[in-house]
Amino acid sequence: MSYVLRRLLATLPVMATVALIVFSLLHLSPGDPAHVLAGETATPDEVASIRAALGLERPFFERFADWSYSVITGNLGQSIFFGRPVADLILQRAVPSIALSLLALLIAVAIALPLGMFAAWRAGRVIDKMAMSFAVLGFSLPTFVLGYLLILFFSVHLRWLPVQGYVAPEDGAVSFLRHLILPALALGLVYAALIARVTRAAMLEVLGQDYMRTARAKGLGLWRMVVRHALKNAAVPIVTVIGIGFGMLISGVVVTETVFNVPGVGRLTVDAILRRDYPVIQGVVLVFSATYVLINLLVDLSYALFDPRVRR
Repeated sequence: MSYVLRRLLATLPVMATVALIVFSLLHLSPGDPAHVLAGETATPDEVASIRAALGLERPFFERFADWSYSVITGNLGQSIFFGRPVADLILQRAVPSIALSLLALLIAVAIALPLGMFAAWRAGRVIDKMAMSFAVLGFSLPTFVLGYLLILFFSVHLRWLPVQGYVAPEDGAVSFLRHLILPALALGLVYAALIARVTRAAMLEVLGQDYMRTARAKGLGLWRMVVRHALKNAAVPIVTVIGIGFGMLISGVVVTETVFNVPGVGRLTVDAILRRDYPVIQGVVLVFSATYVLINLLVDLSYALFDPRVRR
């Protein structure tokens, strides 16, 4: 319990720092933020009106304190372009992004874990070299390049899947999955390459331990030896890279949703940047950052399940 409490308390200064950086985005941009938002053809009165609406005349930390209180109460501000609360915009776009991220994570883990385990079990052989070639190639390809290659093959040539777009789950589960498979595959394959490399390295270290050689000499079955014993003892670095790689998954969502025209939070981020809608940018970045911190907190807490020494 003390371990859990320590990890929870450790997230507080992290989130406070993240909130300060996110709030500073408006002021770190070059030039006068009010003039940037108003546009080059704006009159001085229009610029002054925007400055007053944003409260730019007030001291920085006073505005930061008010903004922090609003964030804690669930108010992320008002979108300049849409004229709607930022929290409502993010919630409206959350379902496609969550579905895409979970499906990509499922694809990545389903591919990477077996690939990394058997590559370690057959280290130096053909399957090991093929697995590592996939890992290097997958991690080297940008997500948008892989996305366009998948579109070219599965949508243009084979005509199996739609090129772009999104269908809500309530409009049909089959259509929903058909529109998400390609973007999830593009995102999941890159993520799988990273997990597979770390899984192989962690499994190799565990398989080289004396107790594993003893288990092999006693004729322990492959399933029990590799999955039940080796994988469990190698779980900490694997879970760590899954948590750390979640940041890559978040950034990949932004690119992937743009390529496949998925109306998620990533697409909302790109639109807000192009329109210089700073409240939306601040809200989205804060939500992404909080999600990443939460995932890493869960990863830290999971260490206690795999390694009892962490609880001390």
